[in-house]
Amino acid sequence: MTLPETITPQEAAFAEPLSVALAAVRKAGDLMGKKVLVTGTGPIGALVVAAAKVHGALQVVATDVVDEALARARQVGADDTINVATHASELEAYGEGKGTFDVAIEASGNETALRGALDVIRPRGRLVILGLGGDVNLPLNQLVAKEIQMLGNFRFHEEFQWAVELIGEKRIPLDPLLTGVYPIEDAVAAFEAANDRKTAMKVQLSFA
Repeated sequence: MTLPETITPQEAAFAEPLSVALAAVRKAGDLMGKKVLVTGTGPIGALVVAAAKVHGALQVVATDVVDEALARARQVGADDTINVATHASELEAYGEGKGTFDVAIEASGNETALRGALDVIRPRGRLVILGLGGDVNLPLNQLVAKEIQMLGNFRFHEEFQWAVELIGEKRIPLDPLLTGVYPIEDAVAAFEAANDRKTAMKVQLSFA
């Protein structure tokens, strides 16, 4: 597919990370009318939020430990956001009645986030894991008793054209996520900027 001339190279560059998010959404199954938790709102997590809303999620709640990242998640479609470092009880409330969320998509790679998601997924809900965080300890009794489906997600080549089409149709809000474009000569500054989650979300290098 050829992108319309109205799409900038910076927007087009989101096709790869959006493909990752779309692959997770595909693994999550039919989201129409579902309640979805997204843990971790870096670039991938924020794109998962946007993709979930595009594909019919009734409610998307996003969690992180950085307020600025959560603010951008709201800009791309999150219905509610929770800073679990300062307001953990707000997430815990979703655990009432054995759990609220039909689907949780874990995009932080953090064991605490993963275990917290298990507490708030409803019985027979689905957990899709995107974040890479090494070995973790999981409460297997909880997984078994609630019959939670846990799926890993890594490959995404089948979703690339899907991502391009969504970008071409401007159905994904990308402006809040692109927080800097640096010339290649300033690559070091670009990487330094990208390391500050309070001010940066997605930082790109320009070769023009």
